[in-house]
Amino acid sequence: MRRIVFTLCLLGATSLLVGCDALGIETATQIKAQREAEARAIGGACRHAVRSIEDCFNGNPRASRAAVFAGWREMDQYMRENEVVGMPGKPTPAASVPNGVDETQTPPEGAAGRRS
Repeated sequence: MRRIVFTLCLLGATSLLVGCDALGIETATQIKAQREAEARAIGGACRHAVRSIEDCFNGNPRASRAAVFAGWREMDQYMRENEVVGMPGKPTPAASVPNGVDETQTPPEGAAGRRS
């Protein structure tokens, strides 16, 4: 009788543990793999955005440096093999040009000789 009760309890416990996946409970291994994948994606995005690896490390201090570098290196290799041009982010006008005025731009036609 004890053997039957033990077997039923064991089956019940096993069925409850199998249900953890259905509930979305992640294991430590799954969490580690997800963080690794996110850090690799961060590295790849930094390379595609033409950011240095140091900027990528400084901008993402919680990501694994090894995984960020691996993603950066993979994206670099991919971009070289497929001749992909990086897409740098657009700087904000206030950060790139003091006082919002860019003196290196050419004036529009007809305004070259005028001064106000």
